[in-house]
Amino acid sequence: MSHRQTGEHSVIAHGGSTPQRKAALLSVAAGVITLLLKLVAYLLTGSVGLLADAAESTVNVMAAGVTLWAITVAGRPPDASHHYGHEKVEYFSSGFEGSLILVAAGGIILSALPRLFHPVPLQHVDVGLVIAVLASLINGLVARYLLHVARRVDSIALRADAHHLLTDVWTSLGVVAGVALTWLTGWYILDPLIALIVALNIVRVGIQLLKASAEGLMDRALPPEEIARIREVIEEEAPGTPYHALRTRKSGPRRFVDLHLLVPGSMSVREAHRLADRIETRIRQLYPQSVVTIHIEPVEEQTSWDGDQAGGIAGPDG
Repeated sequence: MSHRQTGEHSVIAHGGSTPQRKAALLSVAAGVITLLLKLVAYLLTGSVGLLADAAESTVNVMAAGVTLWAITVAGRPPDASHHYGHEKVEYFSSGFEGSLILVAAGGIILSALPRLFHPVPLQHVDVGLVIAVLASLINGLVARYLLHVARRVDSIALRADAHHLLTDVWTSLGVVAGVALTWLTGWYILDPLIALIVALNIVRVGIQLLKASAEGLMDRALPPEEIARIREVIEEEAPGTPYHALRTRKSGPRRFVDLHLLVPGSMSVREAHRLADRIETRIRQLYPQSVVTIHIEPVEEQTSWDGDQAGGIAGPDG
């Protein structure tokens, strides 16, 4: 039996690349700027809705810092203590950000509830709203850039940060509209109601991020459509050849694929090697940052069909 594993070096070269670090640094800088702008808007107006918006920006700054740290760690090559690299740290980053979002939501609710029973008039609303809109514009532009980089390098940490910023943009626009309506109508109870709606939306986003992080840390299999494409490659390169124990997982931007390929016992080591190499090459063409392991076994031996069948059996008899 032969054991082949490839794809490691191409992954290491991409981890922690300059575009990722630049995007993370930009997120930190933008977070600090928008936080200061929103704090000024809150201090000018006294709006608890704008305070809620500023609280979420505080989380943005902390989350952006954690994202920068996670990307730096994820870029380190495998070492004696971490044979498979450090990419999984991005899931911790995403989970930490989700936790921070939930904490921010709790703070917003505690600030808004007293205002429901004791509404407070707002001041300097016009200037405060202009500042809040400017902060939202900055967040929107940065979020679009982060998403672009996240898709290019397949980074869950950057993707989480980008979606958090986009949520913040929509939250801010809702707060601005609500505060403007409060100012125009004089119904000051609208201000804490808006803050509570913002808090509930933040809770939703936080739960989504925690769920995505948990799935990554639990080594969830690749999406069904990706597994189907991998199966197509195997069956195109080795038509009629049975295989089983196809297993997949993802760690940061890296995909791991392993399977058992059952070939005739009369096939030479060289021929089996070439067959496995063709399959691996095709899979890496589909998913460049991947590690592919193919275990070659003689199809005539009953023990070749034993073991982990989690991936199912395919071929003439499957």
